[in-house]
Amino acid sequence: MEQRSLRVLDTNKTFFSKITSTLTKMLIPTKVSINGMMISIKRNNLIKAYSNYEIAIKEDDIDKKDALFKKYEEAYSLYLEAIDKYIMDSLYKKVKNNTASEFEKNALAKYYMVVSLKQNQYIEYKYKKQEYLLKVDYESVINLKKQTTIDKYNEFYVSKMDSLYKGLLKNYSIQLADTVSSKVEEINSIYTKIFRCLEDYISDILPIKIRVSKEDYKNILNDYDKYETMQVGKKDERDLIRRQMVLLGLSRELFTHSLPLIAAEQCYIKLLKDARKLLEKQENKMKRERTFELLVDLIEEYNIRLLSTKVYWDKPEEREEYKKFWAKYNEIQKIENEEEKKKQKEILFLKNDLKKLNRSKNNYNKIIKIIKEKLVEEGAIRQIRNTCKTMEGSYKKQVA
Repeated sequence: MEQRSLRVLDTNKTFFSKITSTLTKMLIPTKVSINGMMISIKRNNLIKAYSNYEIAIKEDDIDKKDALFKKYEEAYSLYLEAIDKYIMDSLYKKVKNNTASEFEKNALAKYYMVVSLKQNQYIEYKYKKQEYLLKVDYESVINLKKQTTIDKYNEFYVSKMDSLYKGLLKNYSIQLADTVSSKVEEINSIYTKIFRCLEDYISDILPIKIRVSKEDYKNILNDYDKYETMQVGKKDERDLIRRQMVLLGLSRELFTHSLPLIAAEQCYIKLLKDARKLLEKQENKMKRERTFELLVDLIEEYNIRLLSTKVYWDKPEEREEYKKFWAKYNEIQKIENEEEKKKQKEILFLKNDLKKLNRSKNNYNKIIKIIKEKLVEEGAIRQIRNTCKTMEGSYKKQVA
């Protein structure tokens, strides 16, 4: 199936080609119904094979489990082939004959994008192809409006999607670790894929899992609700960074091993850089204040959600420094006045960020100046005015 040509060619408008085109249009509905029937049969076989395999796992019957797993894998393969055939026999021909809707055209375009990964990114292609085919048929299952079938299919669907998304994130994490000689555009492309993968999972798969078993996910419901509210209304660059921050926070609960700590840390550092760059660009006072809030929230997320769980540190002195930071943070958490607590946390986070920026080999002079001005405004550091005599008169230099 994968070897078939996927190019959509314009039909030659001769007499014979018009007749062929008309006949093809007449045959498409028949092929669609045949394909639909085949998908339904393969789907039912798959659900049964998956259910039997799950029972064997619970009974811990090793011999039975291995045999049923092979049957399940075979049923899954035949099921995917049936969906793939449906795409080639219906969507492809509909687009070719100009009878496809916009939705069908977009669906086929996405299919081409997935298939195009095969040559250079085979592992990504392998997972993305399965994800795409399963999502295509999921809508058909929902439209059946048979709750028993939907419930049984959902058990298989979320289990398989979990493994596919975990596979994708592991693959992207490996790519991110191997970017020493990569260009900035290539590295940013990997970050984009990671965030898109997390977003797709949390938008499409997590709601199904929460509906099935809300109790299992009560510890992430607050973050999930935050993410849901962020989907509404007009979004700017600051909103995008904040949404990605929430996605990373959720990933620490959902994909602890698939998106390892070292990869998640790189993602947090990337978001911190993005927030600082945004802060540098903004002249409007109100927008700058909101971006400061974002930066502070990001620093807190990075330190509390990630660094607090870090076991291995490359440099022992960094670990000792973090211990001091953690002690100060816990002291601030004891403050009863919420307004004062918020202010002291902001000062702690910005001072901590300032230390890292001053040690960095990169030129962060502009953002260092902005953070210092904010700390002076908060009364956290003093502004010292130095005056010295020059040939022309007096020269004043402000040092924060």
